[in-house]
Amino acid sequence: MELRAELLKSIWYAFTSLDVEKSGKVSKSQLKVLSHNLYTALNIPHDPVALEDHFRDDDDGPVSNQGYMPYLNKFILDKVVEGTFDKENVDAFCWTLCAKKNYRPKNGVGVLRDRDAFHLWCLFNFQSDDKYPLVLAPEEVEYLLKKICSAMSVELSCVDTEDFISQQAVQQSGITVWSFLDFVNTGRLTKGVEKESVTMAIEEVYREIVGNIIKEGYLWKKGHLRRNWNERWFSLRPSTIHYYVSEDCKDCKGCIELDQNSCVEVLPEKEGKRCMFCVKTLTKTYEMSAPDTRKRQEWTTAIQTAIRLCVEGKNSLHKDLKQRRSEQREERERRRITKEEELQRLHVIQGERESKLAELELLQEAQKQTQAALQKEEQRRRQQHEELQRTLQEQLQLAKEARANMEVEMALKEEETKRQRKRIKELEETQLRLEEALHQEIRARQDEEAYRLEQARLLVEEEENMKALMALQEEQEKYILKTQKEKLELRQEMESKSQALEEAQTQLEKVRASRHRMDQDIATAQRKLRQASTSVKHWNVQMNRLMHPIGPGDRRTSLPTVRVPSQRDPGLYPYQQKSEERMKERERELEQQTTENESGVGGNLSGREEKYQSQVSNGNMDCA
Repeated sequence: MELRAELLKSIWYAFTSLDVEKSGKVSKSQLKVLSHNLYTALNIPHDPVALEDHFRDDDDGPVSNQGYMPYLNKFILDKVVEGTFDKENVDAFCWTLCAKKNYRPKNGVGVLRDRDAFHLWCLFNFQSDDKYPLVLAPEEVEYLLKKICSAMSVELSCVDTEDFISQQAVQQSGITVWSFLDFVNTGRLTKGVEKESVTMAIEEVYREIVGNIIKEGYLWKKGHLRRNWNERWFSLRPSTIHYYVSEDCKDCKGCIELDQNSCVEVLPEKEGKRCMFCVKTLTKTYEMSAPDTRKRQEWTTAIQTAIRLCVEGKNSLHKDLKQRRSEQREERERRRITKEEELQRLHVIQGERESKLAELELLQEAQKQTQAALQKEEQRRRQQHEELQRTLQEQLQLAKEARANMEVEMALKEEETKRQRKRIKELEETQLRLEEALHQEIRARQDEEAYRLEQARLLVEEEENMKALMALQEEQEKYILKTQKEKLELRQEMESKSQALEEAQTQLEKVRASRHRMDQDIATAQRKLRQASTSVKHWNVQMNRLMHPIGPGDRRTSLPTVRVPSQRDPGLYPYQQKSEERMKERERELEQQTTENESGVGGNLSGREEKYQSQVSNGNMDCA
């Protein structure tokens, strides 16, 4: 995810540089070229079919950043494998696209070379958050400028930096990479510093932050086989220590793998070597010597930092520092917001206090007015009291007169009371008689309730009998339905038997017709036989004439007769008799089968109808 986020930052600059009209959209032909170059830079197999399908021409118009992101994620970033490509090539390609449009030093001349500007652009992207458009917080800009000035051994000018950071636009949205590069190109930070020194400082900071190199430099290392000392260029990263023949890092002589089991220790002087220390792993111990004590302390501290990152599962020191600075900024922002909220609350409380003071003054004024009103009210009440007293005296006089009238009325009332007492006594006697009548009515109602209970019990019994009767009736109806079903089955069977009987009769008719045809054939055969016998007799006569010629004076003899069987000839009788017997036997069988079918159907039907009649009669008797 971290690699994808870093790649997206560079690709975002390339995409926005293609947006010439600043409309948020880029033409499809330019996106095809961009995608093709990203395939090449990221060492991903080209997929022109997917590219053409995604940017097909049936959807005219340019593509926005949101429209290009699905293709970028699916066909490019998802296929990226870390370690199979050089990220610096991707950054260089994206820088080439965006620098042509956005990076323009004043008068075409600046302090920075193109390579230095590219490295600063990469550093800016590394330090920026994953929020678009990409801007850098003022604290991060100051941190980056301090790193560059420290590498140049120059003190950072706080006045120039504060002037740059205190701009209104900067305070509102942050600092963009192009304004950052313009500020560095002004030369305020590099006064009196040669361009070579600036390039070396930027290269050093670039290798440290982007190249993820915690520390690098020359150290003496003791060999494992020859046990001799050789000067090597060491490069420390969070999980490894590579050492080379020289600082061009071309001929790597070995690698020390760091993990949670690794440690670094300071060694005493021996074999004429000073400032010694060793790095211990599970398999080997590597002895090294620094030029001086300060370098040894720097190297041991850096290696301990690398081991700590391995233990914490982090792969970049500066990402960790950036995260901490971000958390500190967020904490400061939270504190600032909290302070502003407290100030707002104080203002609110102050306003409430002032409003309460105003209310208090109003209450005091109202109290004074109330006291004046109370005095007036007291005077009015006194006047009313005096008037009331006079009125009461008058009423008292009237009351005395009314008392005298009341005494007269009391005497009259006493007589009325006596009459009422007499009336009450009569009413009490009437009440006693009514109570006795009420008791009689209650007993009558109790008897009536008993009769009603008895009647309810009889109704319950009658209802149970009715339920039993209904159950019997339902059972009888089921039995009747069953009998009707059997009767229907018998009818169907009788219809099938009658159909079989009709088929047998049809077959009998066919046999009779066959017998008739056979009789006709026999008569025809007999007729042909008679004709044949007549012809034979004729030919016998002719043969006799030919065999015995008639001489003169010969006596004529009678010709032998040839017997021709007639229709009643006994010679044909056996055959005719057998045929007739077979025909009669076949007719008898058919008639017998027909009789049996009729008798079987009739018998079954009559038996089932008798059974049904008996069941119905039994059911009717049960219902009765």
